[in-house]
Amino acid sequence: MTAQTVMDRKAAGTTAVSTASAPETKEPIYGVNNADQPKLPLRLGFGLLVGPACWMLAYVGVSATLLPAKLQFFAPDQKVALIPLFSTIAMVAATISNIIAGALSDITRTRFGSRTPWIVCASFACAIMFVWLAFSSTWPMLLVTWTLYNVALNCVTAPMIAQLSDRIAPRWRGTISSFWGIGMAIGNYGSGLIAARFIASNDAATTGVLIFAVIAAVGGVISPIIMREPGNKDVVRAKFDHDAIKQYFMFPTRNCRDYYLALAGKMLMVTGQYVIVGYQLYIFSDYMKLDSDAQTAAISTMSLILMITGIVFCVIAGPLSDRFHRIKAPVAITTIMLGVGAFFPFFDAEPWTMFAYALIAGIGMGAYNAVDQALNVAVLPDPKTAAKDLGIINMANTLGQVFGPAIAGLVISTIGYRAMFPVETAICVIGGLLILAVKRVK
Repeated sequence: MTAQTVMDRKAAGTTAVSTASAPETKEPIYGVNNADQPKLPLRLGFGLLVGPACWMLAYVGVSATLLPAKLQFFAPDQKVALIPLFSTIAMVAATISNIIAGALSDITRTRFGSRTPWIVCASFACAIMFVWLAFSSTWPMLLVTWTLYNVALNCVTAPMIAQLSDRIAPRWRGTISSFWGIGMAIGNYGSGLIAARFIASNDAATTGVLIFAVIAAVGGVISPIIMREPGNKDVVRAKFDHDAIKQYFMFPTRNCRDYYLALAGKMLMVTGQYVIVGYQLYIFSDYMKLDSDAQTAAISTMSLILMITGIVFCVIAGPLSDRFHRIKAPVAITTIMLGVGAFFPFFDAEPWTMFAYALIAGIGMGAYNAVDQALNVAVLPDPKTAAKDLGIINMANTLGQVFGPAIAGLVISTIGYRAMFPVETAICVIGGLLILAVKRVK
């Protein structure tokens, strides 16, 4: 068998639990070895940049800015309490859909591969939910549409990140993970540059949500086109029995110590991040007392700092991690950096402190995003269930996005805005220490 043939078969990255003997079927091959991929797979890298850039632009632009803006118009007296409610309900729905979508994509067999149909169809579902959300006129309707959107979004993210395990050799995972991280940085921080232009009124916020709906749909098509996942209709199908259900739909129970440490560390990092991100509009309006125009300028400046530093350090960190074969330490240190940056607004309720936070957090998040997914793949208990297990790790994102606003809302309501910043510091430091406890990865 030639090396190219091996690469073609490995590129499918699909799994099965049945040994059906139909002559036209092939046995699945899990992942790609270093010898099978001597050159950096740039095409896959660019696909894994475009995908998260688009879904993160849409998600963060609405969740961090436009959804709070709409709540400010519909329920100004309840807005602080409603943010945790929205996050919690969306988290439950997103967690379930993430695990199920990941597991189902692991066993999907189509002419377009196992991941592509999920990415494309769910991206259009995200766009439809945004259109519905844009024209919702009450906060309960916003809650319904936001929950359904999160279900659809997690049917995009779990299959998409599984491509890193399916089709990237270990020698390139740090570099290709940095492509993913650059996309995350563009989406995470570029969203603020767009969303900040649409917070002046409810009509403006509606327009902003519709723009993000288009971005979500376009990204869900362009990313799979770039990656060109091979078809896998001829790969043996999964047999649904007790063992298959346990393997593909349950939390891993073997060879998973480092896996759960990485999950917990990631969850605390995201929790710390969203202590501030979930309330950044209210930090500028209620804590720093800025007017509408000043809020727009401050969010735009903060987003620009985060995006530039995030992209620059993501580009640097990924190749360096491949060169020096170090993944764990950069992830742990950058998690702690996020907490260090959060201390600045504690000392002074002025916009410059949020900009200082953005500078330090941007450097940390850029380096973190470059190697985070490489760490996640390295600690997977079983490559046969990569999408499901990565979906469970991605649950850390969902949980963090819930716990962060919930903790911040509790602290703001009981102590005040100033206390939320040292709380983030403590959360991120603990998360970094958990990641350092991982043993399997240097």
